Parts: sequence; C-alpha cells; structure tokens
Amino acid sequence: MKDSETDPDTAFNDAFHRAVELGNRQANSDEEADLWDIADGLLAGAVQYWLYSRQPCGDPRCEDCASIGTADMRLAELQRLIRQFAEESEYYHSPSDTNAGRA
Repeated sequence: MKDSETDPDTAFNDAFHRAVELGNRQANSDEEADLWDIADGLLAGAVQYWLYSRQPCGDPRCEDCASIGTADMRLAELQRLIRQFAEESEYYHSPSDTNAGRA
C-alpha cells in the first residue's frame, strides 16, 4: 500500500502545497470563478482519490486494512482526518465567526 521509498512527511507536504497552489492558480486565472466552487471541486477530487487509495486488499486478516474494511469504516476514517486537518488549519477560526468573542 505505501511506497517505502518515499518519506511520508515529504509526500504529504508536497501534495498539500500542490493542492493549495492549484486552487490559487485556478482562482487567479479566472477572476469570475467562484472560490467556493474551486474549493468544492478540489475537495471532491481529494475525497475521490483518498477513497480510491483506501480500497482494502481483500485479506480479512490484513492489519493495515482493519480500519478501512468497509465503506462505513472508510467514511469514518475520512471524517476523522477531515476534522483533524480542519482543526489544525490556520483558517479554522475566523474573526468573522458568529461565535467569536467581541470586546
């Protein structure tokens, strides 16, 4: 499943930065483009690729596939990762959030 030749941190960071750069390029190339549509498209593509990459191998005793053995388990893992990545984002909280304190 995993390429032992590639450093996981390097692959993760490279994919992360390329996705952000792609969104920025699309937004900059079309001033009429809706940023939400671009972001939704990037997310849909990322979800599609993530689900593709998490297909279980078929061995019911495979430890690597134990947490993704069913569609519901894959979705739960995807939701866990989305929550983690969102909470780690510098954009998670916004001064414009409706629950942001005002002094």
